[in-house]
Amino acid sequence: MTTFHNQVLFKLAQTIETALQKKYPELKINIEEIYKNIGEPPSLEMGHYAFACFPLAKALKCAPPMVSKALAEEIKPDQFIREAKVVGPYLNFFVSPEGLGDIVVQAALKGELFKQSLVEQKQKVMIEYSQPNTHKILHVGHMRNLCLGNALVRLFRYAGHDVTATTFPGDVGTHVAKTLWYLKFHNKEPIPQENKGEWVGLIYSKAHCLLEDQVGTEHEAHNRAQLTEVLRQLEAKSGEYYEQWKETRLWSLELFNAAYGWADVHFDKWYFESEVDSASLERAKKYQAEGKYVVSDGAVGMDLSDDKLGFCMMIKSDGNGMYATKDIELAYRKFEEFHIDRNIYVVDKRQELHFKQVFKVLEKLSFPRAKDCYHLSYEFVELPDGAMSSRKGNIVPLMELINQMEAKIKTDYLERYKGEWSQEEINQTASMVANGAIKYGMVKMDNSRKIVFDMAEWLKLEGETGPYLQYVHARIHSLCEKLGYDGTSKANWALLKTAQEEALMIKLSHFNNIVKANMDQMRVSGLCAYLFDLGKLFNNFYVECPIGKAETEELKKSRLLLAKAVGLTMEKGLAILGIPAPKRM
Repeated sequence: MTTFHNQVLFKLAQTIETALQKKYPELKINIEEIYKNIGEPPSLEMGHYAFACFPLAKALKCAPPMVSKALAEEIKPDQFIREAKVVGPYLNFFVSPEGLGDIVVQAALKGELFKQSLVEQKQKVMIEYSQPNTHKILHVGHMRNLCLGNALVRLFRYAGHDVTATTFPGDVGTHVAKTLWYLKFHNKEPIPQENKGEWVGLIYSKAHCLLEDQVGTEHEAHNRAQLTEVLRQLEAKSGEYYEQWKETRLWSLELFNAAYGWADVHFDKWYFESEVDSASLERAKKYQAEGKYVVSDGAVGMDLSDDKLGFCMMIKSDGNGMYATKDIELAYRKFEEFHIDRNIYVVDKRQELHFKQVFKVLEKLSFPRAKDCYHLSYEFVELPDGAMSSRKGNIVPLMELINQMEAKIKTDYLERYKGEWSQEEINQTASMVANGAIKYGMVKMDNSRKIVFDMAEWLKLEGETGPYLQYVHARIHSLCEKLGYDGTSKANWALLKTAQEEALMIKLSHFNNIVKANMDQMRVSGLCAYLFDLGKLFNNFYVECPIGKAETEELKKSRLLLAKAVGLTMEKGLAILGIPAPKRM
């Protein structure tokens, strides 16, 4: 059943339904179908909203323009509809400012606009995102996953779903063994007192490079034997390497928590590879014993050749498990522990084959929820001079980057407020603006497009950036404070007749439609574009429609209330993206 969250469209749908009943009483069409066929015309000059008559024309077996013309004859202007206009196969509507003000602006001011369920049926949705490896540096490339996953969690929750946010850090494996091996045999540096997570990540890069350099030398076989011993102790959960693993793992987790705290990201459940490692191997051996997995070249797995997915390896010839082994185990745990309806994995595009194999294996194992697992793929983040790699060390450490950005914001924008603002407010605002710059930059692009991180561009206060949208919000907040905004004021919406005022009200009416469409598509780039357009429309309104110097006090109040509604909508939209909205900038 459709949720009629857009009250303007619902009111138009009711009007069209009444006209249809009068003109075509024999036609059976429900209001949901009418509601879904109301959209936006190419320009506001053509109409505020457009109803496509194609489905009606098909049912009536006549040309769409004839239907739109017949309906227009039945719809007379009233306090809500200013005009119903025939535009070929479309019936376009111009809605009165009173109608838009009462239904849209007033709902935003009261907060009612942001409290409506946008889903036909509430579901339990699990979104797994941010799967960083311990013992590696958390860098700016990790932020696309973090920002996208966090925004999706907030988007689904806003729409009305029950969302469980989870993370699955990689805390075991070859990269850990390399790090511990280097610390044991090659590290000459003292352990620092601070930033141990970043430091151990640098150790991993050094370890990887040294092992690469020694391939083909007399050291190679010895190195391999030492790494095998590290992995053996980790598997056995005993020995000096295991004790060292526990300590160094904590350093990485402290780094993760610092980054998550700064980004205001919270997980309801942390899964770790180390916690599912043994159980996943046991499950794989069980399926092998049952004949569901087969042996191929010494490895155990499932042959998916008939599905054009090759051989999905579960147990390597050395007895160790694979990522797929752990993801199979984790899928069972997620559905059993949380009784979820959907399981969404936010992981970059390099793992597309991996998840196709995992989901197909789950299906062939007769796992009943295999169809409810979905891989949300996205492209990489690059620096202007190319791709990043933790192994090679050509990365931008995240916390170092955050410190640089906050320092630049203070120097470029906030230095002038010293003495006027407290140092605490300057620090908080710098953190919020850096937050907005990174998060908006990471989610404004479609999931399928690469991102090139450019700190100078992302921090600009003009153009399509997070700080620009934050500035629009701060400007509205300051304006309302300066002009004495009063939540009890009454507006005369009929006074808001300019094209700029109408455009803003109509844009506000589409907020929930945009949110719902982005949730359905599992992307937030459309919401980013909407907020950017809203910001531009407000700035145009601010220039063309004076508020403080309006012709009358009544017009001033009405425009100020419209501005406040825009500010509240901007704040809510930014919150869905996980972006804070400063009150001053």
